Order: sequence, then structure tokens, then C-alpha cells
Amino acid sequence: MTVEITGFNWVPDFAQGFVRDLRPRWACEEIGLPYTTRLFDAAQPRAESYYDEQPWGQVPVLKDDGVHLFESGAILLHLGEKDERLLPRDRQGRADATAWLFAAYNSVEPLMMELSNIQIFAAGEEWAKLRRPSLLDFAGQRFDRLAAALEDREWLAGRFSVADIAMATVLREAGDTDLVSSRSALAAYLNRALARPAFKRALDAQLADFKDREAVPA
Repeated sequence: MTVEITGFNWVPDFAQGFVRDLRPRWACEEIGLPYTTRLFDAAQPRAESYYDEQPWGQVPVLKDDGVHLFESGAILLHLGEKDERLLPRDRQGRADATAWLFAAYNSVEPLMMELSNIQIFAAGEEWAKLRRPSLLDFAGQRFDRLAAALEDREWLAGRFSVADIAMATVLREAGDTDLVSSRSALAAYLNRALARPAFKRALDAQLADFKDREAVPA
């Protein structure tokens, strides 16, 4: 049975290439796991039945041979169980990959989400202008510690894993700040991750699903 991943067939330009179904797509591409997509228009209400699958109507949701999951971190761990190329089988390697996956989503991504909020959704508002310097300072401290952890390693868990899919997709959200580019270990790490053919295939597949707003059925 082919894995099914939910995604969008339209999002605003700033979100294209950053929707979180990119994460399970990337994981599938890394291990050659076929998948199909079930697409929604991000600007339209989801069917009420979809909220039984994802309580907030977000993407992705994954269906895999009778198993349904939401939240990209849980989905990555599920896919990691299928192949040790995504999740090490030795105890410490598995623990490292799991811990760093949670770190990406709990310790780093909330800051990137707040950054997106002040730069995109609240752009021009006085409170957002006031918040930006302290947010960048605090995020910089987090990124300093991450850069130190990566200084002598190629990948977070020793070899590539779901932790790197999680962290690399989060680091991409730093946008036009120098949070990544000013830290050589982080910049090199992110470049390594985004140079992987599986990432490029996943990104191309997501972008190919987006259509002009006028072409999307209401």
C-alpha cells in the first residue's frame, strides 16, 4: 500500500517550498518509498471530516497501511521505523536522532515561527519592530549553541537521519537574517543537507503541486 501525504495545491508565494509536508516527502525520497498526495487549497476551509484526522486542519497527515498520523515530527519517526537510513538502530544513535528531532521542533522552530510572524504577518506594526532585536538576540544564542554542537560532526546523530530533515527544514526558515550564514558550522551543515538529491526531489515535487490561484477550484 502506497503512503499518502496531505499537502496544499496553493499557498501564497512566501510559503511555497516551506509547507511542512516537505518533511515527510523528503524522508520518503531518501529511502525510495513511493507516496501519493492528497491536496487542499490553503485558502479554503477543509472538509469537516478532515478535522478528525488533523484537529487544526493543518498538513501533513500521513496514511500508511491503516495507520494515520499527524504532526511532521511523529510522521518522521514513523517513517524512520521503516529504514535505518532515517533512524539508526543502535540505541545511542536512535536516542541522538530522536532528541535532536525534538530539539529542532521545540527549541528552534518556535523562534523561527515568531520571526515569520513579525516579518510577514505583522510587518509594519510597531510592536513587531520593537520585538525584532531581542528576538534575534535570543535566537542567536540558541544558534550559537547549535553551531557549537555541529562543529565537529557532519550530521546531528553521527550520520544522516530524520533529525537532519527536521533541523534543516527549520533552519531554512531563518530567511534573510544572518542567523545561519554568520555561523560557518550552521551554514555548512545546511548546505550539505539541501544539496542532498532527495531534498531536491521533494522540493521539486512540492512546488510542482502548486497552481496559480485562479486555476484552483473554489
